[in-house]
Order: sequence, then structure tokens, then C-alpha cells
Amino acid sequence: MRKSQSRFWLSPLILLLSTTVLNSNAQIASPEVNLDYATYVGTALDAGVTQFLGMRFAAPPLGNLRWRAPADPLVETGGPIQASKHGPICYNLGVAFDPNATTFSDDCLFIDVYTPSHAHSKRSKPLPVWFFIQGGGYVSNSNANYNGTGVIVESGLNVVVVNFNYRVGAFGFLASERVAKDGQLNAGLLDQRKALFWVRKHISKFGGDPNHVVIHGVSAGGGSVTHHMTAFGGRDEGLFVGAIGESVFWPREAPVSQLEFQFDLFAAAAGCSDATDQMACLRAQNTSTLVAANIAHPFPGRTTVPNFYYTPTIDGDFIRDNLYNLFRQNKFTPVPLMIGDDDDEGTAFAANAQTPEDVISFLTDNYPQLTADDATTINQLYPLLPPLPNHAPFFPSAAAAYGESTFTCPSNFIAGLIGARKNVWNYRFSVVQPDRAASGLGVDHTSELPAVFGPPFIPGGNSTTFATTNAPIVPVLMNYWISFVRSLNPNTHKFSSAPEWAEFDSKNQRRIKFVLNDTHVESIPADEDTRCAFWNDIGARLEQ
Repeated sequence: MRKSQSRFWLSPLILLLSTTVLNSNAQIASPEVNLDYATYVGTALDAGVTQFLGMRFAAPPLGNLRWRAPADPLVETGGPIQASKHGPICYNLGVAFDPNATTFSDDCLFIDVYTPSHAHSKRSKPLPVWFFIQGGGYVSNSNANYNGTGVIVESGLNVVVVNFNYRVGAFGFLASERVAKDGQLNAGLLDQRKALFWVRKHISKFGGDPNHVVIHGVSAGGGSVTHHMTAFGGRDEGLFVGAIGESVFWPREAPVSQLEFQFDLFAAAAGCSDATDQMACLRAQNTSTLVAANIAHPFPGRTTVPNFYYTPTIDGDFIRDNLYNLFRQNKFTPVPLMIGDDDDEGTAFAANAQTPEDVISFLTDNYPQLTADDATTINQLYPLLPPLPNHAPFFPSAAAAYGESTFTCPSNFIAGLIGARKNVWNYRFSVVQPDRAASGLGVDHTSELPAVFGPPFIPGGNSTTFATTNAPIVPVLMNYWISFVRSLNPNTHKFSSAPEWAEFDSKNQRRIKFVLNDTHVESIPADEDTRCAFWNDIGARLEQ
């Protein structure tokens, strides 16, 4: 079935939908869902969607549960709980502590479910589940509280959407043998896994199909998708049947032995350097002390703070090797995959480089394993490029090198490997937003997100143009994503005027290029393939 029209095609309808579906209707009965530890009361919206916000999927990760795998949620004995507002999100790196704030907390493991109101009927067929993993470089919950109402309405009330928080920064990714001995490494990824198990156990009560869950991550969420595919050496635990990676983020993910300095600096800032039992000392500290210590530092031997300070680490269990090696060794769960990136992935992160030497210095701040030979090759592959507004001459070169090394080339690498075993669809997003282009950012990192969820449903969306100038791309993009969630193929329920999205394979590297009023299939350019061959060849070394 092909869609002939879309609720998001014209901006007045976008505005009408956003003011209608986000308001509850007092005449619609508020549904209750009985879990084995609590009863939650949802809010039915005018558009035929019911939202359950701020439900616990794990116990508060406080006190002795800090730096441990998430525990089961505690049993609630006080009667039904109104699930009418989002829970606080996890403390971001560098956020100041505010005792009166409700936005951030270290008690933050909450999950939201959006479901068609009819899905509660026992006569209804279980619906595909869209499991969204937000990004933020593993140091923030940067896509919190995205609202699933728009995609549910656009799907014809045929999907269930899940969003949730996970621990980040020092709370989620503090690495040390001391953590491994008395706790668990990669707690943030274990939070994500806990949410997936929560979905398998409980989503049927919301009308979702636990046997048809598609994981969708953006940026660090996209990197997390690849970690779940390679978890425990690729052990398939039946938690998902398909995956979507947007701007998949593969930063340096060093082994624990190279990250002890992070623990030492954090413990010192938290007043636990001299404690006999440093883990016990940290767990006993109050939140304000830990939040103040949750800051970034340069890597040893460097003077500039890297873009992303806390990232996952090889723990020998959940993460058994770096991602390049795991995929090359076929230690991943092969599922149908949709994966891609944006034209200018690196512009939001690059240093304002004046010279070729500045380009190398910036890259080395983020990838200390770069060698002199690497530097020579990088300067050859990324010479002086056309200037961008408001930036130094070699900023475009630094941005292109960082964007391809960290986002674009890993996506192409994964697509090529998975394409040999499962269906893969690759994309490039090239829809220009005039305000972003004027500031020298181009089509920057995760630019497509407002079009995926619908501009009214993203808190603080990075541009209003998807409700105006760029509105025609919204139904095209959104329905590809919906179609993949529903059928594991972006073409099955695509928008009627959208082209057929050709599959990707390593020999015929075709992808769809999203361009306003000219979306089409193209082959990956030869020069991009050459640059990615370099990055993918040294990628495993850079992760160390």
C-alpha cells in the first residue's frame, strides 16, 4: 500500500495537528496499564493516541546502585500513578546542580510509551514497536521527550513508539578497574538493554508486539544500536528484529587501562582520592558533589578537551572488542538495517582551523592514536576546501575529516558488511536549511530529525524550516521510517511520490539522497569511497 497523501504535507496542517493532538480530551476515559510493579494511568489525546509518560523501567540508580547495572523497578504500593508528565532526564556532562530544578536528576531511568488508543483492545492485533535511543555523545540526553504522536497518526495508528532516558557522562560511562571490580562498566548501555527487556516483558500491555521491535538510534543512539547488535559478541537475545542508525557515532572507545585517568580526576573532584574504598566513597557522596565533578578534561598529553570525553569502553562482556573488529569478525546480530548520515556531519564539532597543522591538532585531540603518516594522508585527502561563512580557512577541512571519520565512514562500513547477509538501505540527507547554511554549518549532524518525528513533536527542534520551506520533505522521510518499522522495508508503505529506495550492497553502493523536491538514488562517489577506505582501515587503531 502506498500513501497518496500526508497529514504533514502542508504547514497549516502541521500547526493544526500540533495544537490538537497534544491536548487531552476530558471526555475520553484515561486508560490504566497494570504492570507487575505499578499501575500507570495514561492520557488519551484527541488524535486517537494515548501517552504514558514518566514510567519507571528500573529502580532509582542512587546510593549503592550507582555504577551498577540497573535493577528492577521497586513495587509501588500507593495506588495508580498518573503517567502524565515526563520524568527528569539524566545529568548531562557539565550541567550545574540546582536543588530546585526538575529537568535533571540522577534518579532518571524513566520511559515513555505512545500508543494508538484502540491498541488496548484485546481484539487488536499487536503493533510494531519503534524503540528510540536518543543521542548526546554519551555525555547528555540530547533527544529527551521526543513525542511519538506525529508518527503514530501518520502511520494510520499502526505503530507504538517508545522513548526513554539512560545514564550518561560520569554517571553512565565512568571507566576504571575499580568500577569493574565493584560495579559494572558501561552502565548507560546496560540501562538501554534494561529498557529493551522492559519492552519485551511489558509492551504487549500497551498494544505493542514484543516480537517486532525495531531499534532506532541517532548519533550516540546510533552508535548504541551498533553496540546492541554486537552485544556479548553478537549474541541474539531476540530483543529486536530491525535497526535504524542515523548519523551513527563511532568515537574513540578506549580500553579501561587507558581511562584510569578519568576515574582519578573524577574521584579527586568528588573528594574521594584518599578514600580506602573509593567506590564506597563515591556512592556515599551527595548528588551536588558528583554533578560538580562531572566535567571533561583533555586526554593525557593533550591540552584541548575532546568533543566527547566519556564513551563506552571494552569491558570483556557486553563490549568484547572495538566495533570495527566485532563487525569484521561477524560478531553481530544480523537484522535488516536502515542507516545513513548528513552532508556536513562534522561542522557542529570541528575546531576553527587556520592551517593544515590545526586540522591535525584538532583530530589528534579526539583521536590520540593518529600517527605522523596518518597526518600526511589526512592533509592530502582534505586539502583547502571552499570556505564556509563565519569560519577560518581550514575549518571545512577539519569538519569534513571529523565528520567522515566519526560518522559517515562507519555507516558506510556497516552497510557494506551487513548488506552481505541482510537487507540494507543507506541514505544521505542533503536538505539545506537556510539559517544553518548561513551560519556555516551546512546540512549538519542529525539535521533530518525534525522531519522524522514531525517538527511539532521535537522539543527545541533545530529549525522551523520543516514546517515551512522544507515541509515537502517531511512526509517523504517520515513514511520511509514508518514503513521500515512496520515491515522492515522502507518501500512498503512509502509516500506515494517518493522514489523506490534501492538496497545497498558492497558491490553496488547505492543510497537514497534526500534533496528538497529532488530525492533520488545515487551511488556513493568514488572520492568519498577512497577517503572512507582510509578511515576504515585505521579505525580499529583509532578506537584504542
